[in-house]
Amino acid sequence: MSQLLAQFDNSNKPTHIIYISTSGVYGDCQGQWVDETRPPKPKTDRARRRLAAEQALLGWGETHHTPITILRVGGIYGPNQLPLERLTAGMEILNLAEAPYSNRIHSHDLVSVCIAATRPTNQSEIYNVCDGQTSSMSEYFLTLARIAKLPAPKQLSKEEAQTKLSPAMLSYLQESRRMDISKLKRELKIDFLYPNLEAGLIASLDQETST
Repeated sequence: MSQLLAQFDNSNKPTHIIYISTSGVYGDCQGQWVDETRPPKPKTDRARRRLAAEQALLGWGETHHTPITILRVGGIYGPNQLPLERLTAGMEILNLAEAPYSNRIHSHDLVSVCIAATRPTNQSEIYNVCDGQTSSMSEYFLTLARIAKLPAPKQLSKEEAQTKLSPAMLSYLQESRRMDISKLKRELKIDFLYPNLEAGLIASLDQETST
């Protein structure tokens, strides 16, 4: 990020920068509702890198009087982004009762958020971005399997998951938070096409089969 920002001077600096970050910068919030005032506490290297980029941008924006909009985005899904092959192959998941909270947004709604964020502004802002629905990653896989008429993934206990799931999957299961998107709705006036997981998955499957 610092190398990119170093390329800008008064003759070519942008008038507004929008950066797509990750909700992972908050780290594990033990299932609590999280708004933009919560201090970040990332646990993973990828989230630490995103937070460092946020800080570099906000610092540069303050120095150069340029508004920065940070979008802290939950998991993105949509047409051609669904784990249908993994479900068909018989993937395993953490059981629904023990699955931590996670957050998602349909890719088309994310595009709408990005467009709305281009509105004229004189100050930097941070927004949580997801559909606002309370759910979990296990619920995501189970709902998709049901709608796509695929076998439901086998549910594992937390102890079984530690030995059977991939390190990448386990890293997501170590964090739990519910994103408050009140600021997003209030200031960017977002009207979601897919305000819940079921609607978004049905539309995604329909769009995949029609292309």
